[in-house]
Amino acid sequence: MAVVHTVCISERKGEKKQAVPSVTLREDFGAEGDAHGGSGRQVSLLALEGVRRMQAKLPSIIPGDFAENLTVEGLNELGLAPGDRVRVGRDALLEITQIGKECHGHGCAIMRAVGSCVMPKEGIFAKVVAGGTVRAGDAVLRETRS
Repeated sequence: MAVVHTVCISERKGEKKQAVPSVTLREDFGAEGDAHGGSGRQVSLLALEGVRRMQAKLPSIIPGDFAENLTVEGLNELGLAPGDRVRVGRDALLEITQIGKECHGHGCAIMRAVGSCVMPKEGIFAKVVAGGTVRAGDAVLRETRS
């Protein structure tokens, strides 16, 4: 089972996100209080394991440094693809829209510092199908297609 490790938001695009106790995800919008709310990439997810691999190269890295909203332990084990849906916590339902993304211009600060970054290949982006409150410790479950 995958579990939310850290919940993060930021007020402006292009900056690291800060950990918060919980976030409210709104249908067809994203995370309340987050700069990416209402955009094409409403919610971003990243596997905690990817963050830990990067910490081995740059120990000061923490969840949120990749501008992800949800850092999820065991996320990669779900084998997600665009179109798949995941239940986060009791009420939130996300639909995967994209996996990976191009880095900004000359790469992010992490890419420049260590020569690699996890978001271009491992970042998962989703739209909010059903809203709800999400906090650290919430289960992330892949929904089966009917």
